[in-house]
Amino acid sequence: MGKLICDSTTSSPVIPWKDPTAAPPSIDTIAAVDLSEEMLGATTTTWDDVSGLEDQQKRHLQRLHAKGVLWKHPGNKILNQCQEDDSTSPAAVVFRLSHGGDVEADGNCLFTASQKAMGLTEINAKDLRRRTVRRFLEDLGSESGVQRENIDAAIKHMYVPDLRSGWGIHVVQEVKFLAKKTDRESLDSAIEELVNLGMQRELGAESIYKDRCIGVENGENWAKYMSISGSPDDEYDIITLQYTEEGLLSVDENREGHAAAFGDDIAIESLATEFKREIYVVQAHGSDAMVDEDNCVFFLPHRPRSEICGPPFFLFMKGTGWCGAGGDHYEPLIAHSSSVVSHSHEKVALVL
Repeated sequence: MGKLICDSTTSSPVIPWKDPTAAPPSIDTIAAVDLSEEMLGATTTTWDDVSGLEDQQKRHLQRLHAKGVLWKHPGNKILNQCQEDDSTSPAAVVFRLSHGGDVEADGNCLFTASQKAMGLTEINAKDLRRRTVRRFLEDLGSESGVQRENIDAAIKHMYVPDLRSGWGIHVVQEVKFLAKKTDRESLDSAIEELVNLGMQRELGAESIYKDRCIGVENGENWAKYMSISGSPDDEYDIITLQYTEEGLLSVDENREGHAAAFGDDIAIESLATEFKREIYVVQAHGSDAMVDEDNCVFFLPHRPRSEICGPPFFLFMKGTGWCGAGGDHYEPLIAHSSSVVSHSHEKVALVL
């Protein structure tokens, strides 16, 4: 599962990337490339066979697959930081996007999908999660005080929101806490004491968890949270309190310890920074979003905090509603690439 945020100081803007050192290419002068089926080596799923898509989404995605999307390399100043000679690198690349297959909806899908999208064989999803958290902490340590405050505020807004507001957008809001696995017995005993005093168990659990557990409300605690993969060797369990405008709705105590931290925009940006590559989340909306076919698929760019040293990779998300925030699921996209061939009458479907 994954979380995309629509209003965060740390999230990447929903705008196409443009090279600041050069004029943008004209759609009329961009050539299509020969991306015939014989050139596609990876095993992929055709868009007709991907579940959960409406016809308008399939038509738009099939067009992206048939014509491809164009990505331009960053300026030479950036590339020269990464490699000694970029003279052999093409000026632009066309990517033909295919669905890379389903991944398990176990909370680790951002990292599993990224592993497949990058074609990594020596690194598993758990390794990617660890590297993402480590990268975030290293970058956090170099931030100024003001920027750290902004990061903390964005994290708190996502995971420990102010329950006095936000009800015009969300019917249910969640508050995340971290309970040490070794503290489970003492937490249960404290909850039982309140129950014996006549308190309802959910209200007692809410009180104890809020008092004794760690709220995901700053960068350091976000790193503890994002390290949780739902495995027995996790240090913490995730506790989720759900609220409606009327008050406490439910307490998910996650007693089996299987809940994993969903990947969010902060994690995607840290993952992009770790690999020095842009990550595009390709989001497809259906009729629930009340959008027309031309606008039912869009690209959300997440850029490294420093240099860009390689081509982007792509993830797929079936959005829900107009925003797509919340528990959505990441799936891999396989990007088959080819350099731009000049003097063709064909055009790409999109310029990133």
